[in-house]
Parts: sequence; structure tokens; C-alpha cells
Amino acid sequence: MNTDDYSTTHSPRKPSGTELAAVERMIFGKNRLLWIGLTAVMVPLVVLLVLQYRWLVELQRNSTIARRATLENYLGAITNDVDFFYNSTADRVLTLPPNAYAEETIQEAAPFFASRNLVGVRRVFVVTYQPIPTLFFFDEDTQSMVESQEPSPDGQAVWVSSSPWSTLHKTLGEVVATDFEVNGHDPDRRIILGPITDENRFLVAVTGLIVDQDYFVEQVLPGSIEQSLPKFDDPEALWVCVHDGRGRRVFPSKPYSAIEPDRVGRSFDFIFSDWTLSLQGKLAVPEHWAQSNFAINVTLSAALAVVLLGGIAFTVRTAMRELKLSAMKNEFVSNVSHEFRTPLASIRVFGELMRHGRVRDPAKVAEYGLHIETESRRLSQLINNILDFSRIESGQKRYSFEPTDLAELVRNALDTYEVRLRDQGFDLEYSGPSQTLPVLQLDAGAMDRAVANLLDNAIKYSNAGGKISIRLDSSTRDVVLSVSDEGIGIPADEHDRIFDRFHRVSTGLVHDIKGTGLGLSLVKHIIQAHGGYVSLESELGKGSTFSIHLPMGWNPNQTGRGHHG
Repeated sequence: MNTDDYSTTHSPRKPSGTELAAVERMIFGKNRLLWIGLTAVMVPLVVLLVLQYRWLVELQRNSTIARRATLENYLGAITNDVDFFYNSTADRVLTLPPNAYAEETIQEAAPFFASRNLVGVRRVFVVTYQPIPTLFFFDEDTQSMVESQEPSPDGQAVWVSSSPWSTLHKTLGEVVATDFEVNGHDPDRRIILGPITDENRFLVAVTGLIVDQDYFVEQVLPGSIEQSLPKFDDPEALWVCVHDGRGRRVFPSKPYSAIEPDRVGRSFDFIFSDWTLSLQGKLAVPEHWAQSNFAINVTLSAALAVVLLGGIAFTVRTAMRELKLSAMKNEFVSNVSHEFRTPLASIRVFGELMRHGRVRDPAKVAEYGLHIETESRRLSQLINNILDFSRIESGQKRYSFEPTDLAELVRNALDTYEVRLRDQGFDLEYSGPSQTLPVLQLDAGAMDRAVANLLDNAIKYSNAGGKISIRLDSSTRDVVLSVSDEGIGIPADEHDRIFDRFHRVSTGLVHDIKGTGLGLSLVKHIIQAHGGYVSLESELGKGSTFSIHLPMGWNPNQTGRGHHG
């Protein structure tokens, strides 16, 4: 075996096609199961959303019908309340005793009317038919019945409204109903009439009242509306508009907003049967109300769907990340195993040669011993990288800062890599500082590992026989150590992620090279712990330059860019 050939040509082994295929099959198999599970979740969710949308459409249609019925019930409650008021008033005021209808006893009606509550009544009257038809009005001031002598609008309205009753009186033996009747012949004088009959239910007189229309508009109607309509914070949300028989708006006197046609409306049933009332406002249109609720329900359903999809996406992302981490872990284990095998194989080969006495030349023995020492340090570096990474991940990494000459530390690191660089044919160019550097507060061991990782990175990703340049200098604020190579370079879109743990550039050339994916991540952590930072300049196919920037005069006890985690 030619040991010189072994020592000068040995390079990292490329992963076999079988290994790559096995990893790809594992990832593809797990991804396929993940997508099957995702489909199993998404299909029922989509079906549920479609069914829910159809249900909401049906709910909107039924809500429109129910809302219209509710609005109509509001108006019905108002009209019923008005009807009850005037029916109870008529029943209370017009139930005149039979002995008070004759002309000679008409004054007996006065105390009866005086004892009645005449709220909402403008005038009360009695029409007698014996001996001749005569009209008497109740005078509240004199508390007496006064015969109507002169023609007046009230008197004319009463005679017109009572004329059909006069015809019934003349018909001998005519039996009449005892219910109240309303006469609205004169829109300004609405009259409620009630017959007075004898024991045989024959008509003997007519009593009635003229409604106080102003009281109705100002008191009865607002009270009924307030009692029947639900309360809203916004007065324009739902309000009632009332028009009289001539189409004039009588309520409210100050409208909240413009009146819209085709709203839910109806007429009064009893005395103001030619008046109409309608609901106005934002909630007066059942379709709008239902559409608003539909929009709210759809929005809530969409929000719920977004939350569910977000949860699914987060779960998928987490699962994908775990799969990726699992693949990275498998690759890491494979790469670490290979990284360990390479120096161990070298140590074993050179040790066997020396143990069997095949090498007798003292110069060769010293050279092989240097190879063994170099590979041992490389192995120690790998172990230290893994141990440092474990401490960093667990938050147990601590640094011991002491005054250190960085230039000497760099020279020692280059001496350690001299054999490896020479064996692989690299041309090393070192440019020292132009002036004496200040002593820095450094953890020498950690900084040595940072420099070693940058050198190792430059060797791995450069073609054998290339040039590696080391430059150490200072600026006004920082001490800068740069490691440049003429290797494969790093794409611009990978610059931000190159320092992430386990991250490796996604090009075929990189995947042909084994590595743990920890070196640059450790470099970044170590330099940040020293208050500095790492910069990168790289162009694909032309090489890379990693620069360590360490602040001069930095105190490890101060707060700043560095950390000691």
C-alpha cells in the first residue's frame, strides 16, 4: 500500500445512491401519509361548509318571513291598543241609562256624563226622537245638557251621522243591535255612536261622542307606539310613521329620516280606519334584516373556517417541519458518522503502519505522527462542535473570557490545518494586521473553534488545489478576520439561512459533500457571545468570504450585541 498516495488523495466520501434513495423513500412515504390525513380532514370540512352555507340561505329565507310577521305583529299591537282605548272609552261614556233619553228627563244624563272620564273626548251628545228629534250636547262648564239651537259644524256632523238611526226609529217595531258604530264622514269630526233601546231592544235614542283628534295624535298614538315597539339605542333603527286619509303625515311631527315606500304597513281597525301606519328605519325591511344576519352568519362561518384552516395549516406546517427535522436528523447522524469515520480511518491506517514497523524512516514517522495528531484534532473539533451545540440548545453554554492575542490564536489555528491544507493541495495565503492589534477579551477555546469551523468550511466547499485567503486587520471600531475561498459559492437567497442549524445549501454540489450542518451556526453563536457578528459575501461559482467582526474594547460584563447563553 502506498501511504503517500493515501495521505494526499483521501477526500470525503460521497453518499451512495442507495443511501439517498432510502432517505427519499422515507420522506416521500411520510409526506404521502401526511397528505392523505390532510385530505381526510379537508373533505369533511368542505362538505360541512357547503351544507352550512345552504342552511344559512334557507335560514335567511325563513328569517325574512318570520321577521315580516314580527313587524306586522308590532303594528297589530299598536292598532289593538288604540282600538281598546276607544272601545273602552265608548263603553264607559255612552252607556246611558234608558230613563235619560226623553226630553223631559234629558238633564238626568248630565250627572252621568259628568261622572265619566272624558279624556280623549271632545264633545258628548244625545239625540232623542220623542216628541221630535232633538240634539243635546253636554256642557262641561255648566254640567248640563244643552239643546243645539243654531246650526254648527259639530251639529251638522252629528245629524249626518245619526240620520240612519232616525230611519230605524220611524220603523215601528224595528229591533237594532246594541254595538257601537263609527262614522267618519267628516274626517275632522270622527263620531262614535251607541243606540239607547228599551227593554224590547227598540231604538228610542242615540248617544255619541266626538273624538278629540289632537289628543289621539299627541297622547294615544305615541303611548301605544312606545308600549308596543321594542326599544333600540338608535332611534332611527325602527320607528312608526302615520298618515291620515288625505295622505298627510301626522306622526311623527319631526321625521328621523326619509320615508321609504313599500315598508310593512297596515290601517287602523276601528275609528281611524282610513289612516295608515308603516314601519320605517334600518330594521323595517325584513329582507335587509335577514341579509344583515346572513352576512354576519356567513362572516362568522368564514372566520371559523379560516381559524380551522389556520389550525390545519399550522398542524401541517408543524408536521412538515417535524418531517424535515427528522430527515435532517437522519442526515445529520449519517454525516456525523461519516465525519467520524474519516479521521478515525486515517488514524487507524497510520497507526497500523507504525505498529507493524513498516515505516522506519524517522522523518516519515514524524510525518505520520503529525497526520495522526492533525486527524485527532479534527476528531476533537467534531466532538466539541456537537457538545457545544448540545449546550447551546439546552441553554447551558458558558464562556470564559480572558485577555487574548487574536493574531497568535489565528496563527496557531493555521498551524493545525497546515498538514491538511498541504495534503489537499490548497494554496494558503495569510495577510496579518497592518498594525499591532489590541488585546481582546476572548474565550480562546471557543474562538479557536470558530476559526477552525470557517477554515473547515472553506476546505470542504472548495476544489482541491484552490486558494484560501486569511486576512486579519482592524478598523476604527472592530477587529476583522476574513476567510475567503474560491469554492462553489452560496446563492443570494441562501445568505440569511446559511447560519441556521442543520441548514445546508440546496444545490447538488453541496449534497455531494458530507457535513454536520452545525459549523456556521456555532460560529455565529460564538461571535455573538463575544459582542460581534459574522458577515458573508458570496457569489455562486466564484467563492465566499466569511468575516468575523469583533468590537475593540468590548467588556463581557456589559450589555450589547453579544450574549453568553
